[in-house]
Amino acid sequence: QVQLVESGGGLVQAGGSLRLSCSASGSIFAAMGWYRQAPGKQRELVATITIGGNTNSADSVKGRFTISRDSAKNTVYLQMNSLKPEDTAVYYCNARDLYARNYWGDGTLVTVSS
Repeated sequence: QVQLVESGGGLVQAGGSLRLSCSASGSIFAAMGWYRQAPGKQRELVATITIGGNTNSADSVKGRFTISRDSAKNTVYLQMNSLKPEDTAVYYCNARDLYARNYWGDGTLVTVSS
């Protein structure tokens, strides 16, 4: 059974930093990443990283957010710096297994105050 456990969300002032973590278990994952959903908006990609270390990120977070992965621990991290109020959202961990099946965490709330 696949499980994704997220941690690290919270309240931070604009310009501050947070680090999200997501530990996955129950399968081998070809890629892991983070998506977010702000109130009234659709869920959007933040950043992903493959088992080989290739990364992809949204233009809106380039230069501010860094995704990394500890494959031995099946854990993905999202270091978020220079946070802006528009980064406020529920952040969801995603993991894709070798059969392209997607799994989601329950989400962790990030609130950036101005």
